[in-house]
Amino acid sequence: MMQMNNIALSDGGRRDNRPIAVNYRSQTLKEMPARFIFECAQKLEMKPLTSATAAILYHRFFRELDDTEYDPYMIACSCLYLAGKIKDDKVRKRDVINVAHNTINRGAPPLEPCDEYWSMWDTIVQAELFIARVLKFDMTIIHPHKYMLHFMKSLQDLFGAKEWHSMPVAKAAASFLQDFHHSPKILDYKPAHTAVCCLALAFQVYGVPVPLMDETNETNHWYNVGSRNKFNPKLIFCPELTREMHWEIMESIMDVYEMESIINEK
Repeated sequence: MMQMNNIALSDGGRRDNRPIAVNYRSQTLKEMPARFIFECAQKLEMKPLTSATAAILYHRFFRELDDTEYDPYMIACSCLYLAGKIKDDKVRKRDVINVAHNTINRGAPPLEPCDEYWSMWDTIVQAELFIARVLKFDMTIIHPHKYMLHFMKSLQDLFGAKEWHSMPVAKAAASFLQDFHHSPKILDYKPAHTAVCCLALAFQVYGVPVPLMDETNETNHWYNVGSRNKFNPKLIFCPELTREMHWEIMESIMDVYEMESIINEK
């Protein structure tokens, strides 16, 4: 059985939800710009789906191009601004510039219109078009979030509304999903599979069994045995998700928290 120790949730597992202040200038890890996106998005009060969109755009961009040729933080800023347009969660370019500048330069005052300010402004505008061209103007993103909401509704019906809302599973799964967007591996899996595995990981972490399921049968899982479950024939989410892929995705999700511990040690 896979060990689930030392998993810190971005929402449910911390008393203070604010990201730990890291020095982006001194960090060389490739995962840092994705963390930067979520920190800026939180300061800009962007919706979770908007920050997830920005992360997906960022990962897709650098999957196409070498990340040593472009400033990842300016690309991240442009992805934030572009995601706001895509999800109709618009923020002012001025706010993106000042939040980004302050996040990289801790304690710095807001930028007044100056050469640095206008340079960042022009870079964001130019990078926005460049990102769109690299992605062939395909801004369509199928998020795992919609699948997760559907699966949660079915699970709520299975558990009963009162019991479901009393458990931390839904909040933990949502945190796992949002945190997984820090990793470019989010692009490697089907959205429905990612949603199921975030829920499965939450069930594992809190030791919550799914009702009417045979936990001793390791060949069947709650997400793909509905056709053989006479008590709840509708509970079938991903019949094609194999056991091997199930554990691979869960390991990829947990790798994000391993990276978090490395960042916090530096």
